[in-house]
Amino acid sequence: MNGSKDTSGSAAARPALPTPELDLGVIREFGPHRAYASDLRVDSGVEPDKLVKTHCCFCGQQCGMQLKVKDNTIVGIEPWYEFPFNRGMLCPKGVKRYLQQAHPDRLLSAYEKDPAAPSGFRRLAYEDGIRRVADAIERIQREHGRDAFALLSGASLTTEKTYLMGKFAHMCLRTANIDYNGRLCMVSAAAGNKKAFGVDRAANPWSDILGSEVIVVAGANVAECAPITTDYLWQAREHGAKIIVVDPRITPIARTCDLFLPVKPGRDAALFNGILQLMIENDWLDHDFIRQHTVGFDAVAELVREWTPRRTAEVTGIAEKTIRQAAEWWGTAKTSFLLHARGIEHHSHGVQNVLSTINIVLASGRIGRPGSGYATITGQANGQGGREHGQKCDQLPGGRDLGNPEHRAYVASVWGMSPDDLPRPGVDAYEIMRKAHAGEIRGLLSICFNPVVSLPDNNFVRAALEKLDFFVAIDFFMSETARYADIVLPGSLQEEDEGTVTQVEGRIVRIHKAVDCPGEARQDWRIIQDIAKALGRERGLTFESPREMFDELRIASKGGVCDYSGVTYERIEENFGVFWPCRSETPEGAPDPGPQGTVRLFEPGSWNPVAKGSGPFYFPDGKARFNPTPYVGPAEDVDDAYPVILTTGRVVSQFLSGNQTRRIGPLVDHCPEPRVEIHPRLAGQLGIAEGDWTQVESRRGSVTLRASVVKTIRPDTVFVPYHWGGRKSANQLTISAQDPISKIPEYKVCAVRVSKADAPPNHAMILEPQQ
Repeated sequence: MNGSKDTSGSAAARPALPTPELDLGVIREFGPHRAYASDLRVDSGVEPDKLVKTHCCFCGQQCGMQLKVKDNTIVGIEPWYEFPFNRGMLCPKGVKRYLQQAHPDRLLSAYEKDPAAPSGFRRLAYEDGIRRVADAIERIQREHGRDAFALLSGASLTTEKTYLMGKFAHMCLRTANIDYNGRLCMVSAAAGNKKAFGVDRAANPWSDILGSEVIVVAGANVAECAPITTDYLWQAREHGAKIIVVDPRITPIARTCDLFLPVKPGRDAALFNGILQLMIENDWLDHDFIRQHTVGFDAVAELVREWTPRRTAEVTGIAEKTIRQAAEWWGTAKTSFLLHARGIEHHSHGVQNVLSTINIVLASGRIGRPGSGYATITGQANGQGGREHGQKCDQLPGGRDLGNPEHRAYVASVWGMSPDDLPRPGVDAYEIMRKAHAGEIRGLLSICFNPVVSLPDNNFVRAALEKLDFFVAIDFFMSETARYADIVLPGSLQEEDEGTVTQVEGRIVRIHKAVDCPGEARQDWRIIQDIAKALGRERGLTFESPREMFDELRIASKGGVCDYSGVTYERIEENFGVFWPCRSETPEGAPDPGPQGTVRLFEPGSWNPVAKGSGPFYFPDGKARFNPTPYVGPAEDVDDAYPVILTTGRVVSQFLSGNQTRRIGPLVDHCPEPRVEIHPRLAGQLGIAEGDWTQVESRRGSVTLRASVVKTIRPDTVFVPYHWGGRKSANQLTISAQDPISKIPEYKVCAVRVSKADAPPNHAMILEPQQ
């Protein structure tokens, strides 16, 4: 098992790891996940040498902030009141993010696997690590073919790095097999948006929320996952808006909403089909908009005819009168806004769920104007930019398709290569694991991805990683996944590099370098280029700065759906960000979008590269598409053996796989371990009380955690957050069923059985399962 241990417990509870005698504040090899300001002799009240305006390293809101820097160490944060999205506000993660930069766990050198070492690894000179990686890539591709080596990249990288990763895979390695961890986040939203609108981006800026009469928040725990968005919702309420929340749990935003719809997990399409049927029945439709700007309404109307309020209530578990009220509020509003996130997307029919919400937006005609719109809440730091420029398995820069001959020819011309030398589309992230398990993929490079924690059925993922001939991980902390690697290369934190990210609204913003990389750590893009050079395949991968990468990206994206050609670093700085599409030249007959680019999509008279003035939507005829959304149940529903639904999600103080936030002491104090949320009715039936050890078991694995008995969850459902690894990992339970279009896994529903349990052995330090 490559010396793999869970390290989320206290220092005293962890297995012995090498800890050289160094002064406090000097980074140790692998320290505990908890770091307090006092541990590092760092006080946020220290007078800084400089303030660096940049953005948070966590979620897709990308809140502006100022990092306080002294002696090449980040010692705190200051508000950046001028940045318009968050206006100085930050969530708990943003306030405490600075504590990771000087953390004792920070990787300072390369490591190679050594089972004899106490940690399972020993130090390795950086140059030797690069040489070993290049030798392994060359050998595997020579013996087994180019596609036998795969890459897993990430949506928290800057856009420049994601562009580089796509170019490295497609031009340098010429492998088809690259994908990214946005496969676990935004791909159902992206696929639904492209099928309905022809483009994947939030249609409106968040400021449009404030002018809405009715706001639907579906499957989005905004107070914990996107806290600044909560402020927009509350401001809208102060202006008279009604807020409708769709969720199986009474999340914090649901506690203050005007109407709560406690949907049974996996039944979202049924709910929105039912709402659309009531809109049709009561003629709450914008007939002019439907006729002039859409295609396919009649087919959708025919499909939803069977979704009477009674049937909708029976399938969704929501009271019929509540469904009627939601439909009336939405249908009769003059302005409205619909937001959704992973709660409706993390399903084996996630794209259908997304399209069902878009159908009620299009039927209302309320999109493309102030106060009326639609948006998906981006999860990762660069969840938007990270899915635009080539690191997806089927994608080229500018949102172009790898399988499209015209798209291939254009990008190949920018890169100075033959389109015949570009690989064909590859497979998604989970299929890469399946191919590794089957021996078809023999080598893997992972960056900004922690699949041992974040992929479903992760016992299978561990087995797949152990079957690889060679695995290299690039990271700044020794993640659970990195502990399975043959070579670990020390990468960079966001604050140690510069570049751009594209946040939730479609606004491109600048990341500024605040500090240098410590020790032998390198900026990630330099590591990738060092590997290319060691392979002797560095042509096209000799960039000297992120600005050079961005300037090439601008050319590569020109004319594509995601057109960045008119964006410059200077323009971003001058305007607090630029919204794409932003062209370098204004086509004849197209309106000038202004210095901030295209702030709002789909406005009447707007121009796009697909419709070219014939309509606002990104299809040749300029019209949006209604899409029929037949209800399909979960891949695994409850039965007598596994009678309870499990759903998973986040807590406010942790982020994604926890590789960063589980090392920040105040955030660990807020939520030191996962718990099983269970309704009092179900807990009473099972003899479980608050704080009892509780086993949750699926057909794939089990976890034993303490219970939180709460009235804020459906009685037929339990909830476990997914930020922990090892035996605390919720993804031991989840199913690897995937949406047939987006290939997103079904994290939000699977069948489990729940029982009271004894305390697990050594529960203060729950180790990863032995393989």
